[in-house]
Amino acid sequence: MLEIEIDENLRLEKLNHSHASGIFNLINSNREYLRKWLTFVDTTKSVKDTENYISYIDELSNNQNAETVISILYKGKLIGIIGLKKVDWANRITEIGYWLGEQYQGRGIITKSCCAVINYAFDQMGVNRIEIKCGVGNERSRHVPQRLEFKFEGIEREGELVNGQYIDLEVYSILKKEWRSFAHLFNKTPENHLMIGENSKLQA
Repeated sequence: MLEIEIDENLRLEKLNHSHASGIFNLINSNREYLRKWLTFVDTTKSVKDTENYISYIDELSNNQNAETVISILYKGKLIGIIGLKKVDWANRITEIGYWLGEQYQGRGIITKSCCAVINYAFDQMGVNRIEIKCGVGNERSRHVPQRLEFKFEGIEREGELVNGQYIDLEVYSILKKEWRSFAHLFNKTPENHLMIGENSKLQA
């Protein structure tokens, strides 16, 4: 079980069935806000849909290329999702994706959560390159890789189909050697590791 305690209020836990109702309720109360950029909102019509998704993720968990999906808990309440998309193990590349309920935006929660997941991916998984892709015009999302000093690499034209419309994606990346060169910005030394199945502090 992947668990990361970021601070006294913020915690990450690997997605499991106990999170199903929290995820559905969050989606259901943020539909208009989330559906502009996320493909799954319209097809998530009940808690059962969320439960089916979690079961699907569980079934794929033994595949080395499986996604790692992580719930973001703030003061014990599920407020968003962050995860690592399929890993290209041949080249040690993965991609971070995330979403957060609108009412929890602007508190640095996604930035802190990304820091924790980046450290996990570099230190525990051994990847060398992490990407973040944001829909063109999604200002809140693009500020995250910019704040974390990811490099902007260009536009992936019509890189995603969202609600029947192709959208362009801004592509950002960071390498392991680059992240370690400024990890001190988050008071996280390169020698400290995030642990699977254990609580680990990250001050950000």
